Amino acid sequence: MNIDLSGRRALVSGSNQGIGLAIATELARAGAAVVVNGRGKDRTEQAAATITDQLPDAQVTAVAADLSTADGTAELRDRVPEVDILVNNLGIFGAKPVLEVDDDEWRRYFDVNVLSAVRLTRTYLPGMMDRGWGRVMNIASDSAVVIPVEMVHYGMTKTALLAVSRGFAKAVAGSGVTVNSVIVGPTHTPGVEAFVSELVGEDLPWDEAQRRFMREHRPGSLIQRLIEPAEVGAIVVYLGSDYASATTGGAVRADGGYVDSILP
Repeated sequence: MNIDLSGRRALVSGSNQGIGLAIATELARAGAAVVVNGRGKDRTEQAAATITDQLPDAQVTAVAADLSTADGTAELRDRVPEVDILVNNLGIFGAKPVLEVDDDEWRRYFDVNVLSAVRLTRTYLPGMMDRGWGRVMNIASDSAVVIPVEMVHYGMTKTALLAVSRGFAKAVAGSGVTVNSVIVGPTHTPGVEAFVSELVGEDLPWDEAQRRFMREHRPGSLIQRLIEPAEVGAIVVYLGSDYASATTGGAVRADGGYVDSILP
């Protein structure tokens, strides 16, 4: 399947590292003009440079803005008035006993992981509808379905994204615009490496730490390894293409078979 996204502009929030950077890279590889985003100017520009180092012909724009705030979203909109493909990837995570998560932290997780996606979708969806074509993807997690006891506050936000995706998909029914969520399983990123070390011990070699993490904390994975970020990027590229025109309002799984369910 040859997916050509030439002529499409894609925005990936929180894309200066990890899964977001991999998604932006794969979209650029498919020919889309890509906007990468992060809070800090230097890191965001470095992320753009990382993509162009791999893909010298790629069209990449770096826009630093804190999308957890309304002001940051407005700043981004002023720089990038229209997009064809919106990937709401921005998110934070961390382990903490649920009884120790206070009101402020609950709100912070909701603001960053959910409300940022709602704002961006609300910003760019009308233009997509006017043009009769658009793709919105919310990057969710297996934690949306299998709530981890050590991250209930995080899991809650990813469950909310499934509902947000379904609701917006209904709002744009018949417009030529699709809205989906992507359920991502345990993925190999620097942030996850740190998380794994926190859970299983910092002194273990990485290969051993990964095996122990999967065995003790994610035993349901059918691929029995961490997912590589580019594998998530491939799913997003497909959903961002014309080939996925009949897929909307769905929760598409890129979880390595971790969620033990036939349906999400």
